Amino acid sequence: MGSMHRAEGVVLECRPLGGGVWRLAVDVDGTVRRALLYEQLAPKPAPGDRVVLNTAAVDLGLGTGGFDFVVHVAGRRPARAGRQESPRASGRPVRGHIMKLRYTPLQTPVAAVEEEASPYHHVMASRRDLDGMPVVVVSLHSQLAPAAAALRLALGAGATIVYVMTDGAALPIGFSDTVRDLRRLGVVDKTVTAGHALGGDVEAVTLFSGLLAARWVLGAAAAVVGMGPGVVGTGTPFGTTAVEVGQYADAASLLGGRVFAAPRLSFADPRPRHRGVSHHTLTAFGLVAQRRCTLALPRLPCARRELVRRQLAAAGVYARHDVVEEHRGRAALEWLAAAGVPLRSMGRGPGQEEALFLAAAAAGFLAADRAAGAKWRS
Repeated sequence: MGSMHRAEGVVLECRPLGGGVWRLAVDVDGTVRRALLYEQLAPKPAPGDRVVLNTAAVDLGLGTGGFDFVVHVAGRRPARAGRQESPRASGRPVRGHIMKLRYTPLQTPVAAVEEEASPYHHVMASRRDLDGMPVVVVSLHSQLAPAAAALRLALGAGATIVYVMTDGAALPIGFSDTVRDLRRLGVVDKTVTAGHALGGDVEAVTLFSGLLAARWVLGAAAAVVGMGPGVVGTGTPFGTTAVEVGQYADAASLLGGRVFAAPRLSFADPRPRHRGVSHHTLTAFGLVAQRRCTLALPRLPCARRELVRRQLAAAGVYARHDVVEEHRGRAALEWLAAAGVPLRSMGRGPGQEEALFLAAAAAGFLAADRAAGAKWRS
């Protein structure tokens, strides 16, 4: 049985990262530790405050979770929880009654878009489909930026692009530097956090509701759906949160969306199970996803292209889905580089993992074609 790794210390400094997220330096018995605090889960601190940290990620040497997290600030009362402005609402904040992180010491109420007090309850009660909205499904959080950039480049400034974040990895959306960058640049307009993920412009109880809210509450022309940073894997076919990527595709398709999926590709990962097409993608789209969708591939050198094709064929992906090659992805990567948005996956950038990022951009461009009503290849 596991238990929380804890430590107590004194705040030396705190600075805002935006979106209710603070980065702290904390003195723990003479050692300075980095920590993050989410205002949705703990009150804002000040230098000199005594805090309790969850130190598990650093203690275990985990890459994505290389911070401690503040779980308690002594002597400070939290802000009134569960009150938030609803999107496009002009009245008083809604007092939410839907718990996220349920039945844990950090459970917190949010104003979910579906609940009866929401000004959009009637919308959520009546809508049953996405009306053909294109949905880009990304395998890793690091694919969000190229997918969204491709949508923005193709659709222009007037189109609303929404990111729907699931609870398969990091739960607070504030943990993502990528989301902050994309919001700052106007690449992503709004966010939805579904399930136990929290902190988005809209809070949703399920992925289904999150997609519907993206379309009918936020007015999305297109959406990108995926988990936050920190996918979990164990080296077994189903012992990974990546299997839910197939479920994203099914949910969007069941609701009448057009799904364009970005596979996880790598020619630099030292682990054989992730070389070429990752076993995560082969499981998600060879076994888990039950509804036909479009899997986007970038243009690859001949040897790599043949390897990818053999892997997809062996997993039965060609029989279950449409596989489409798209060559425009590099434009999105170049735009992101010029804008100063870093692309990293497992510590590797586009120089080592170009195929991974090009696949996401390819899915974005294909989805944009659909959103714009363009004729696309099948």
